[in-house]
Amino acid sequence: MILSVFYLGHLDYATGLALQETLVGLRHQQRIGNVLLLLEHPPVLTLGRNSSRSNILASDETLAARGVEVHEINRGGDVTYHGPGQLVGYPIFDLRSFYPRLGAVDYVRKLEEVLIRACGDYGVPAQRIAGRTGVWTFAGGSIRERKLAAIGVHISRGITSHGFAFNVTTDLRDFNLIIPCGITDRDVTSLELETDVPPDVENVMHTVSRYFGQVLDHQVLWLESLEDLLPDPARSPAQDTPLSIPNEVKRLRGEKVSHFA
Repeated sequence: MILSVFYLGHLDYATGLALQETLVGLRHQQRIGNVLLLLEHPPVLTLGRNSSRSNILASDETLAARGVEVHEINRGGDVTYHGPGQLVGYPIFDLRSFYPRLGAVDYVRKLEEVLIRACGDYGVPAQRIAGRTGVWTFAGGSIRERKLAAIGVHISRGITSHGFAFNVTTDLRDFNLIIPCGITDRDVTSLELETDVPPDVENVMHTVSRYFGQVLDHQVLWLESLEDLLPDPARSPAQDTPLSIPNEVKRLRGEKVSHFA
């Protein structure tokens, strides 16, 4: 099986969300295969389905002054933060395409395994914690486990969206704006703080994509253009359905703005 991977660079949250919705629609129609989007967002807070607004500690005025957006979305989980230095991944997968078919819990465990292996490449032992989604360091002495990566997914009729946020070189001071994932008894950390091997987002991105291929048994195919995500309109079985990549993404990448119908 082929996993198409595309790196979007720095992208605002609303555009990333619109792109996910486009690709989910394409995947539902079986017009594309499994896709992994990798990117960074400017500072933004996202509230999942199970979130409490009280877990945002900063006032609306403070957030506005710092240019931090707030989005309420349909993924699972509580409030989380995205920002520069954090690798965000949005897998658009059809869980029915795997054999045996993946369930929701198995899928989340796979995402965790990808990130645990990626941490290992930087000499950072990482783990799961029962009852707490995500990827964590090990406790040591008086130091408790710290969260390296948050995971929050949405699954609709077998198609996934949203995904993970992996702190690589993230400025952790921005997490003071919230109670991350509603967890009050554990801190967050970054790969940069846990390793002796200085990481950068681009290198970690390639490590993570490689482990996606291994853990999910896919051949990884890097795409150079968003146009490559769309089928050839001349061969498309649903030419009467207007579909397009958000123009904001194309302009960001310096690509030709076009529309498939």
